[in-house]
Amino acid sequence: MADVLTLVFRTFSSKTSQKTVGAGLPAPGPRSCLVAGQHRISRPLLLLAAVTAASEMGIRVSFFTPTQIQSLPVFLQKSGPSLSPESLKRITFSYPRTLEELLQQVAGLHESPTPPALIIVDRLEDFLSGSAGSSHVGLLSAERLSAAHLSALLCDTSAFLTHVLQQQGSSPCRLIASFLSKEDSQLDSRDSSTSDPILDVVDRYFQVRCTLDQDRSYEAAAASAQEAWHLYLSGGRDPACDDRPSVGQEWKLLVYADGLMEFTLVGP
Repeated sequence: MADVLTLVFRTFSSKTSQKTVGAGLPAPGPRSCLVAGQHRISRPLLLLAAVTAASEMGIRVSFFTPTQIQSLPVFLQKSGPSLSPESLKRITFSYPRTLEELLQQVAGLHESPTPPALIIVDRLEDFLSGSAGSSHVGLLSAERLSAAHLSALLCDTSAFLTHVLQQQGSSPCRLIASFLSKEDSQLDSRDSSTSDPILDVVDRYFQVRCTLDQDRSYEAAAASAQEAWHLYLSGGRDPACDDRPSVGQEWKLLVYADGLMEFTLVGP
């Protein structure tokens, strides 16, 4: 998964950054990632991941989201990878309305004759909000249990499909999901997101975190951009590859008035 996001960052990176990061597919890495932060950035990022994986890596993608996607963002149509009808056919969009529907649809991937090599779930918190219980304590406890259940199912499904795909000589199944904490939805602060009890539960199941943090300095204006963001990739080692170092990267994202997005590697 970290390789999918890294490929996205490279594909949409500035010319200066492209000279630094190089070309070609990134080395395989941890297979699951949680994108934490504002939906106006996380959702386009998930769509970028889906389209890039389908077009550049040639893999099938299952994209789950509670809200209808009417069309691809303008920036993706303008500057994205080759959006051939054949590559877009590799992406299956599903719109479960409830947690129960999402659980059923994810579980159904086990029986797919053409299993996806990338599972994407947009807005996890929408499925988990108010999943059960009446009192505040009961509601929070139920949401934690639901968060653990859903996260475990996603990771187990990814692991199962990885086994199936590798038996076929294909790449492993990666998993990317987005989550917006209640604190983040109000404050846009990446530090506050760590205090969300539901996010804490979900976070335990994912190998890598991609944290979105808005840059409120004058950097965006200086670059003639509308917004500037920092994207922090962090996480432990891939348990299947003990000799592989842990993930630790920072990318800068500039969002322009016409919707175009440009990534630049900051470090390491």
